Amino acid sequence: MDDKKKKLQGCYVTIPTPFDDTPDMAVNEAALRRYVRFLIDSGLTADYATLLAGGAAGDFSTMTFEERLFVAEVVVDEADGAVPIAMGAQTTSTLELIRLAKAANRLGADFIQVSCPFYFAHTEADFEDYVRAAAAAAPDVGIILYNTFWTSQNLSFAMIERLAEIPNLVGLKWAAPRTDAMEFEDVCSHFSDRFTIIDNNLLFGMSAMPSLGATAFEVHHCNFWPEWGIKLIDEVRAGNYPEIARMLVEEGMPFYKLWVEIEQTYTSGDGYLDKLCMELIGLPSSRCRPPTRDIRQTHKEQTHAMMNKIGVPRLIGLT
Repeated sequence: MDDKKKKLQGCYVTIPTPFDDTPDMAVNEAALRRYVRFLIDSGLTADYATLLAGGAAGDFSTMTFEERLFVAEVVVDEADGAVPIAMGAQTTSTLELIRLAKAANRLGADFIQVSCPFYFAHTEADFEDYVRAAAAAAPDVGIILYNTFWTSQNLSFAMIERLAEIPNLVGLKWAAPRTDAMEFEDVCSHFSDRFTIIDNNLLFGMSAMPSLGATAFEVHHCNFWPEWGIKLIDEVRAGNYPEIARMLVEEGMPFYKLWVEIEQTYTSGDGYLDKLCMELIGLPSSRCRPPTRDIRQTHKEQTHAMMNKIGVPRLIGLT
């Protein structure tokens, strides 16, 4: 599985799922294909990225099982081997997780992303059985373990050690609460030789250093500014950590501050700000499915101003 680990290095890009502006809000296949083609044509190929279909920013939580498979199938087909594909496999059911893992293998996805079942406060043993079931169901598919501590069981160091024996567990999408115990740094420094660490804590300038060893990075900017992600990976490979820090502060932070402001004052979810930014560079428009509310009119001017300030290319004028 070393080849899978290497494939996963680079930008980890969650593709938003576009929906029709109709009452049933069906998946817009043509728009989804345009999203994938834009990323690949802009340089986010196997040297620089893995694309995640149907993750949180891809509205997995509002889609049916069949829709999730359809989205993954479209992304795999449109990518046509140009870039590795992960399929979101988060669910509350082990039986459904097994079906998702088998479907990912059948569709030709390279990876599935798995996190602890939400809603109930599951134990570590519950979570461990759940992960092992997914790995056994599709032994040729790489498993990416995602620590969603804000919705469910937090991964302990000891549990990661136990799960490390699973051969097709190749990636750790890592975020951790920020405490004096330095959980983020502890796990990265100990497990970066065993897994491809995907930094989901926006600590790229630190996590990419050899002492921590992260080699993949969750990058929302890629959806509307692919060149930003390509530059990030080039700087990581060059060991230019001061430039990575500058990029995050000057060009990354304004996006995330706006996202937090919207979360606190208007609506919650994931992917809605990516979609609005994508619309503002000329890609097809889409909202997220409810209960996340539509921000396209309420926050368009503010988002346009943020994008202009940080220097996003291809930015279109407001009408």
